[in-house]
This record gives sequence, C-alpha cells and structure tokens, in this order.
Amino acid sequence: MSPKLPEAPGGAASEGHARVIIKPGYHPDLTNEDLAPLKEQTWGAYNIFAFWMSDVHSVGGYVTAGSLFSLGLVGWQVLIALLAGIMIVQLFCNLVAKPSQVTGTPYPVICRAPFGVKGANIPAIIRGLIAVAWYGIQTYLASSAFMVVALKFFPSLAPYADVGQHGFVGLSALGWACFMFLWVLQAIVFWRGMEAIRVFIDWAGPAVYVVMIVLAVYLIAKAGIGNIGLTLGEVKYSGWDALPVMINAIALVVSYFSGPMLNFGDFSRYGKSFGAVKAGNFWGLPVNFLGFSVLTVVTTSATLPVFGHMITDPVETVSKIDSTFAVVLGALTFMIATIGINIVANFVSPAFDFSNVAPQRISWRMGGMIAAVGSVFITPWNLYDNPQVIHYTLDILGAFIGPLFGILIADFYKVKKQQIVVDDLYTLSENGSYWYEGGYNRNAILAIIPSALVPAICALVPSLSMLANFTWFIGVGLGYGIYNYLMLRQTALASQPA
Repeated sequence: MSPKLPEAPGGAASEGHARVIIKPGYHPDLTNEDLAPLKEQTWGAYNIFAFWMSDVHSVGGYVTAGSLFSLGLVGWQVLIALLAGIMIVQLFCNLVAKPSQVTGTPYPVICRAPFGVKGANIPAIIRGLIAVAWYGIQTYLASSAFMVVALKFFPSLAPYADVGQHGFVGLSALGWACFMFLWVLQAIVFWRGMEAIRVFIDWAGPAVYVVMIVLAVYLIAKAGIGNIGLTLGEVKYSGWDALPVMINAIALVVSYFSGPMLNFGDFSRYGKSFGAVKAGNFWGLPVNFLGFSVLTVVTTSATLPVFGHMITDPVETVSKIDSTFAVVLGALTFMIATIGINIVANFVSPAFDFSNVAPQRISWRMGGMIAAVGSVFITPWNLYDNPQVIHYTLDILGAFIGPLFGILIADFYKVKKQQIVVDDLYTLSENGSYWYEGGYNRNAILAIIPSALVPAICALVPSLSMLANFTWFIGVGLGYGIYNYLMLRQTALASQPA
C-alpha cells in the first residue's frame, strides 16, 4: 500500500492542488503539486507564440542573429539558412512537446519513461546545471542594460561603474547593484507562479517588437534607405563555396535553441491541445524569428552610416541616441526582454528539475531559488568575459543536451509507440512500467556515455573544430540510435525461450 502523500512544501507552480491530479497511489518521493499531471490545460496558441517571442527577443538573440549576417554570405543566403534552421527547431519542438502535452507533465517527469522513475534525476540535474550557468549570464546582460539607464540619469555614479575604483570579484559596485536589482525582480515574477510568468511573457515579447520597429525606422530615416543592406560584412563566399557556411549557420541556429527545446515540455504541458502548441510554434519560430532577424540586420546595418561604425549590441545602439527618453525606453525594453528569456529558459527549467530530485523537500519555487542563488556564486560576469572558460564549461555541459533529446524522442516515438502510462510515472512499485532495475533504465544511462563523449571531444579537440557547430546533431543521432538499439536488443533477448 502506498504511503499517504503529505502536503507539498512551499507554493505550487500549478497555482493550487485543484489544478493538478494527485491520486492516492502516487508515491510522495515522486510527487508534489508542481510535478503532478495537470487537471486543466489552458494555454492557447498565442501563449506559446509569446513564449517564443520572449525566448528570441533578447540581447543574446539580437547579437546571435546579427552575427549570422557577418559570415561572408549574401543576405538572401543567410535568410535561407535561418529559415532552414528555425524549421528544424520547429520540427523538433513539436516532437518533444507532444509527450508532455498529452500527459500534462513537465520535462523531468516525462523523462521517467526512458530513464526510470529514479534515473530521471540524471537528465534533470544536467539540464538544471546548464540553466544555472545561462541564468547568471542573462541576468548579467540585463543588468548591463539597466546600468546604461542608471548612468544616463545619474552620471555622477560613473566612478562606481569602474571596477578598478569600486569593484568586488570582478564586478563594479554599480554593476553589483544593478545585477542584484534584476536578480530580485526576476525572483518576484517567478515567485508568483506560472500564471504570472504567462502574463509577463504575453506582453514582454510584443513590447520588444514595438521598440525594435521604432528603432529601425529612426535609424533608417537617419541613414537613408539606400544605405541599408542585408549583408553586414564583406561577401567572401559564392556559388558552392557558400554551401558549407550556410550549413554552419543552420547548425548555429539549432544549437542556439537547443536548451529551451530540450525542456519545452515544461511549457507545452499547459497547452490546451497539441494543435494549439503546433500553431504557437509555427508563429513563434519561423515567422517570428525571421521577422526579428530582418529587423536586427536592418538596425545593425544602419548603425554604420549613422554612428560611423557597426554596432551589434542593441543596448549600445540605443545609448548613442540623442534622446534621454529613447535611451531609457530602449534600454528598459531590452532589459525586460532579457528577463523574459531568462525566466522561460533558465528559471522554470531548474525549478522543475531540482524539485524532481526531492519533491517533498524542494518545491518548484525552492528549486528555482536554488538555481538563482547558484547563478550568483558562479560570478557570471567573469564567465561571460572569458570566452575560453565559457567555451569549455558550456560546451561540455551542452554535449549532453543532444543525447538527452535523442533518447527522449526515441523512447516516446519508437520504443513506447506514443503510449505512456501516466500513473506509472508516479509509482515506486516494482510492477510499474518505468521501474526497470531499481528505478533506473540501464540502457538509457549506457546510451548517454558515448553519445555525450563524442560531441564533447568534437567541441574540445582543436583538430575537430570543424564539427564543433554540429555537436547537438551528433548527440541527438547517437542518443537516438544507441538507445533504440539497446532497447530493441533487450526486447529480442526477453522474447527468446529460456
């Protein structure tokens, strides 16, 4: 007989017990109000669309999109590469969305199907650690935008923005104040629960579009329409020589979205139907990303004739405009945009992931705060300012993203044939479908090792640098193939007569 499930500590992401299903047989070591399947799923296509707007419309997204137009390709070639890359992202997001949408469960819970009810902590912790690193970096980027606003109004604070005069562990006193202000602001939004996050992202993404369009129109008017182009660098490749560069650009687009793509189930679980999720993905990915990319390249292109040199950072661009109102509006908008991506991509994920480790001791809110506190201790400004450190740290962790994705997809579509026994995701009974051996699926764990090792080697060994942009694809292919082979082999052996 299963023990009685006690009340979950802290608050609940689902805004109360009434919105989730917790059956008497659900084991407390696997269940709380945040991890249980949803009773009602209310997000429509616009909510998913807004999620992707918040994920794309950030300083990091702006710089990434702009950098693709500086690869030495003609503008139309970059647009084709962007479209191909983002359609791959859309396809994979639809694949990973379905198991969580049909079961109403978040990413770490659906991982119990391939990894076992206890083994699911392995992918959950890996994804959580990646999110902690990026959460700190994105908070630092948002605080930089906030510091622009602070110095515009209070120029006397300039000495406190100098890390040499007033600094601590690599960050200036004003930098610390701005970082902690943003840190607390994000925590407040997050603490109010998933419904508050939904409301926030519903308007944050569109707000950035408005400011981006105004900024683009202003700069085009100053530069002249004839000085605007879709190529930000010298064209170096033509004909078939451009093809490898375009393929690299496609890979870069997919890699940029690999983190949110992996745990997209944390959001698709709220979708009222799978059709609504797919519609939101269509408008939020190919349509939205291409629109944002065109605005980005037009704005960046205009900075050359207007300011005398090309500026790829939108915060720096708005800081040079001769209008205090424009500077404040632009910087605040990009700050809000970066908060949006940080919450959806790097706060919600570790909240569910860490809660999954100990559901009765770590609530969704506590899991998120563990990630937030951890993001301060890694001093993300030092991480971000040292490309070599961030390269080794994030590339090694990122080498696991592809395999985890491949294993999850192989299990749901190939092995389980899209059939999930939801109640068995919450039981420690040895008769449960996902108990395997002691709560761990040895095949999934064995599949991770070579599937992550090969991409890590490709990312870290200089002689294999040409494969570095394709580590996600390599990991997905290996994870999918090895896991599928091991599971089929196990089934074949089990069916043989004794």
